[in-house]
Amino acid sequence: MATTQLVNPFREGLQLAGATHPVQLIIFGASGDLTKRKLLPAIYNLVQANLAPQAFSVVGFARAPMSDDDFRDVLENAVNTSSEVRVKDDAALKKLCEHVNYVAGDFHDAAAYVKLKSQLDALDKRFNTSGNRIFYIATPASLYGDIAAQLHDCGLTTPPEAGSFVRMIVEKPFGRDLESAKKLNAELLTYLREDQIYRIDHYLGKETVQNILVLRFANSVFEPVWNRRYVDSIQITVAESLGIEGRGNFYEETGVVRDVIQNHALQLMSLVAMEPPTTFDARDFRDEKIRVVEAIRPILPQEVDLYAVRGQYGPGSVAGERVVGYRQEQGVASDSITPTYAAAGQCGGRTRRGLSSRAGRCFRFHHAHICGVSSPR
Repeated sequence: MATTQLVNPFREGLQLAGATHPVQLIIFGASGDLTKRKLLPAIYNLVQANLAPQAFSVVGFARAPMSDDDFRDVLENAVNTSSEVRVKDDAALKKLCEHVNYVAGDFHDAAAYVKLKSQLDALDKRFNTSGNRIFYIATPASLYGDIAAQLHDCGLTTPPEAGSFVRMIVEKPFGRDLESAKKLNAELLTYLREDQIYRIDHYLGKETVQNILVLRFANSVFEPVWNRRYVDSIQITVAESLGIEGRGNFYEETGVVRDVIQNHALQLMSLVAMEPPTTFDARDFRDEKIRVVEAIRPILPQEVDLYAVRGQYGPGSVAGERVVGYRQEQGVASDSITPTYAAAGQCGGRTRRGLSSRAGRCFRFHHAHICGVSSPR
């Protein structure tokens, strides 16, 4: 017997709260893995749920030679194969495809940015996006400064109309270490104002992660016992069954520690261990999370062998299928020592609100690509 999908007539065709300003979204690195696995399905979900602005356009920018139709095929394949797409709606997908275009160009080529600006100006008039633009930089962090400089030089960091906005979203990892992060931050601020820059960790958009605060602070069962009196230790495991999948150049530059532990894992740890914020303002959340990180006793260089281990997956099998090792992946050096597995842990912390009063005494977290055989290094 065929099932009938129920539709709420009061929501049919209505724009839901939250979708406000018209906007152009420009994705740098549009041919990459992050765009296909995360960004395109997320944009589709917004359109399908009537949460996207009525006036919007999406423009992909990358080195790969593609036509508009080729990029729309990438979009359709991403939506049809994504596990994060819950409702398959052909009408919503068709609507989204009508608003999607692509510009091919090198990130260091000034002429490509002139071409991009011309395309954006034309699409702005076509879709009535009021000059509002968001540049999503889904590339390695080493390109952030160059892209910001090129956008600035061709006038794309300045709003084209009075009252419009231009913003840039940069992904983790932000730099290779503290000094490079500070240098990169200063470089971006040369071309953009602080209120134009959004530094994000896409992992925090996961539904389970977003539910942590509700589980902790709004659940009368867990809230009274979520503290050091009842929690002995905390272990965070981030395991994946996929390999590099064409991201060799990115992963050789990043590695598992920068790709996962210093952002995803630390963000999760701070959400688990933070004190309740004074308000729901983003700054209060940030301040409480920072207190947790500050309360952790740093692992000294001479102690690394005691508290941490790294590894790299070799040839093996996943779900009964043979897979190559990390060094056999495209874009990976044959003698690479870049880790794809890392585990670290320590007990105890400084006597501060964050770690000592609410969290357990011991943190352990690790991440691994569970693909083939892990060989410790």
